[in-house]
Amino acid sequence: MGRRKSKRKPPPRRKLIKNMEKQFNCPFCNHEKSCEVSLDKRKNVGRITCRVCKEYFQTPIISLSEAIDVYNDWIDACEQIN
Repeated sequence: MGRRKSKRKPPPRRKLIKNMEKQFNCPFCNHEKSCEVSLDKRKNVGRITCRVCKEYFQTPIISLSEAIDVYNDWIDACEQIN
């Protein structure tokens, strides 16, 4: 008597990982993707600037911070002022 063929499952599919965006909409001039974020991990500083209206924001970061964290801090600071 022969053995039955084993039914192997196909390898699991890899999920596509999207890169985090580094360009965001400006809350002051409302231009889309005009704000760029730069993270300086050595100095623990995150900076965001708008290319159109030249608005600038700087915040302290930690080693796990991403560009979206700096943008969210900027939006929170704007809401807090208003």
